[in-house]
Parts: sequence; C-alpha cells; structure tokens
Amino acid sequence: MAETAHTDVLDRVLDPFTRCLTREVARRIANLRADSATQTRVDELADKANEGQLTDEERAEYDAYRSAFHFVTVLQTKARTLLKHAGAA
Repeated sequence: MAETAHTDVLDRVLDPFTRCLTREVARRIANLRADSATQTRVDELADKANEGQLTDEERAEYDAYRSAFHFVTVLQTKARTLLKHAGAA
C-alpha cells in the first residue's frame, strides 16, 4: 500500500513536468537504461538480498537504487503515455 501512495504522489508531482516534454525528450526518457556497471552492482545487491546476506550499508545502497529506479520507471511510463497520446509511440 505504501508503494501505491508513493507512486500516486510521484504522479501528481510529475504531471506538470511531463507536460513540458517534447516528443524527442519523451523518447529519450522512455529508452533510458542503466549503464552496465550500475546494472551489475544492482544485480549483485539483489542476489545478496535474496540470500539474506546484505550488510546494513548494502541494504541502504540497494534501497537507494530501488527508489531511483522506481522514480525513473514512473518517468518512463509518463513519457510513453505522452508518446502514445501524441501518436508517436
């Protein structure tokens, strides 16, 4: 439930931002991907989390990555929606 509330707040805050996007910027946001070093680190932390072996420091780092990726995912969803409504998906 907390994740849903977090997403709802992001939606409200980001709606005005999204309306400022050009189609090109929306396409670039929709296609964003983590660089390979970042993805490798997140995968390592995820594996350790699944095994219950994260240190407190690693848990904080993993949570920060998860929050950042959630934020980017919301932005990407908004960008894709804008492109769909603009007929440029």
